[in-house]
Amino acid sequence: MRVSTTKLQQLTIFTTVLTGGGIGTMYYLMQKNFAKSEYHRLALARLEMSPAAMEGLGAPPLKVHNIHLFDRDNRIDQHIAKVKIPVTGSKTGGYLYTISTKNPATNGWQLKLATLQLREGQTFNLLNTPDQPSVPALGQTETPDYDMDLDKSKWSG
Repeated sequence: MRVSTTKLQQLTIFTTVLTGGGIGTMYYLMQKNFAKSEYHRLALARLEMSPAAMEGLGAPPLKVHNIHLFDRDNRIDQHIAKVKIPVTGSKTGGYLYTISTKNPATNGWQLKLATLQLREGQTFNLLNTPDQPSVPALGQTETPDYDMDLDKSKWSG
């Protein structure tokens, strides 16, 4: 049985469109799940609570961009979420570096590190800033017991 070249071309085009649509849908749903996650919301809430960081960005308006799925800096498992969130304001942009751990007692996420680094190199520690009282991050029962430095070698890809 012979199949015409036209039929093969149509089949190839149909398969390509179907595969592209499936990949696009999967990417959209994964980004939506990241945006709805507690560790993502905690980090953004902490950023919005820092007037100095928001002013440095030129926010509001604050624009949160999609996480780069293939970036090795973004690692999430059952107990820890290490995420690099791209954000921009009207002045500049940067990355919100976060580390959250899951509290087994409450099954909730606790923000352990939240640092905004602007393109110009300015860095804001969002957990212990002069304009922020030293209180637990949203969802935390205690303050972080360590202060992690933003070591770029650990975050760059």
